Amino acid sequence: MKKHNLKNILLSSLLTAAAIIPVAAQAEHHGETAAVEAQAFTYAMNDERIVWADCPAFFAKGCKLGVLQGDPSKPNSDVVFKTPGNYDLPEHWHTSAERMVLISGEMDLTYKGQETIQMTPGMYIYGPPKLPHTGRCVSAEPCELFIAFEGPIDAHEGHGH
Repeated sequence: MKKHNLKNILLSSLLTAAAIIPVAAQAEHHGETAAVEAQAFTYAMNDERIVWADCPAFFAKGCKLGVLQGDPSKPNSDVVFKTPGNYDLPEHWHTSAERMVLISGEMDLTYKGQETIQMTPGMYIYGPPKLPHTGRCVSAEPCELFIAFEGPIDAHEGHGH
């Protein structure tokens, strides 16, 4: 199987699995309440519908975030974090826990007080809330990391919280 096909299958599988869980929303119409279920959907990494934005200003230029699902200012959104090859992630922490799967490239993540985790495509990692960490895309090729956040997305520079 070609490498780019594996990436697309992995991302599609993750997104489809996350999106098929029914989500009920309440809508008022002339005093009546109706339940609405979310629709399943999928993206490939090169999908033109993904809107890419720069990472926070304290990250070096070249880092991008693409929103796949949800509103990043609210709980339960999914993003793709993309960096150039040989890219250093500054020390930072998040209010929310992160659930991650490396899609492409090779990445080292170091959480405060723990050994460095050497990630290869397909590996899952759980990042606890408020635990400072650094990272590096150690491959020459770009790193693409799927991240599901429990809470609103934020990134705080440094080691304190």
